[in-house]
Amino acid sequence: MTNSIKFDLHTHHHRCGHAIGTIEDYVKQAIEYGLQYIGISDHSPYFYSEEDHLYPKLAMAKSELVPYVEEVLRLKEKYEDKIHVLLGMESDFFNDHIEVYREQYLLHPFDYIIGSVHDVQNIDIFKKDRWNGLTAQEQFKVKKEYYDLIQKSAKSGMFQILGHIDAMKAYYPAFSAIETDAIEKTLKVIAQEDIAIEINTSGKIKDCGEWYPADDILERALFYNVKVTFGSDSHKPERISDEFELVQKRLKEIGYTEWAYFVKKQRILTTL
Repeated sequence: MTNSIKFDLHTHHHRCGHAIGTIEDYVKQAIEYGLQYIGISDHSPYFYSEEDHLYPKLAMAKSELVPYVEEVLRLKEKYEDKIHVLLGMESDFFNDHIEVYREQYLLHPFDYIIGSVHDVQNIDIFKKDRWNGLTAQEQFKVKKEYYDLIQKSAKSGMFQILGHIDAMKAYYPAFSAIETDAIEKTLKVIAQEDIAIEINTSGKIKDCGEWYPADDILERALFYNVKVTFGSDSHKPERISDEFELVQKRLKEIGYTEWAYFVKKQRILTTL
């Protein structure tokens, strides 16, 4: 285990259509903030689509993937004496298209891939009105399906990290109060598959006003010995490593002693 390291594995940039700044802007900001590792992890293209750029405001074009990889690798070399630049990706998880995504990721030297469920019942999890008019039973069903998908993503073997595992609460804080054993089952699966979950501080700037996942989930994750990592989910350079030290402190209070970052898909544990 290495000594305490400052890192951020979840960042975006202009290619996804809803973030600002170039990759180099993020690297320079990370150096200024004193990070040892900065992970670049923009949104995966919609590989299953015949269109090159299916949703320009959500993710990069398929034709941008190779330029993206090449740019990160160039910056990795350019700044190697100042910071470790990691090649990552935040991948959508679509159960019907697992193999298409898997094939693409094997073509490039990723340090890690974050698997994130962004769609449940073909509706974006962040769509603010998706909960309008749903009965308690329908809400329960949505939550169960969300965690079923996260379980499948864990079992897919594609990911080193699972992204923001309670992010459906972002614009519907009542999501957390929907009672279900799905989270417990999901944490058991994640533990069995030995995949890390991220503490993602971007929830703090959403309606829910708190990190993903909530403390009670982190406590159960520790019980099952699920490894954790850190990501700001920054969409502008200034948010890199946002609340890193606060997360560190909270994890220690919960009982964690270590967390992880990834190089060449190998998990490296570092003390909190």
